[in-house]
Amino acid sequence: MGRYRRNKQMQTDDQSPPKPVYLNPKQAADHLGLKPNTLAKMRVYGNGPKYRKHGFRVLYSLDDLNFWSQASRRSSTSETPGD
Repeated sequence: MGRYRRNKQMQTDDQSPPKPVYLNPKQAADHLGLKPNTLAKMRVYGNGPKYRKHGFRVLYSLDDLNFWSQASRRSSTSETPGD
């Protein structure tokens, strides 16, 4: 039994990857400077950041929010996505 514990401790050292950070819609909207209703509409129309459904809960990955925000950058009002 002692051997099992030692092996388990060795596996849980700082070698595991960091867990992803998930935000609820209110937190995600606050992070992006939007209103929660705006994110809800974006989910309906499919033009917002990627999200996950865990049961009834809607969650946003912090990495996905930052990626979406970065992809939305523009230099001019006449610029279209991908320019």
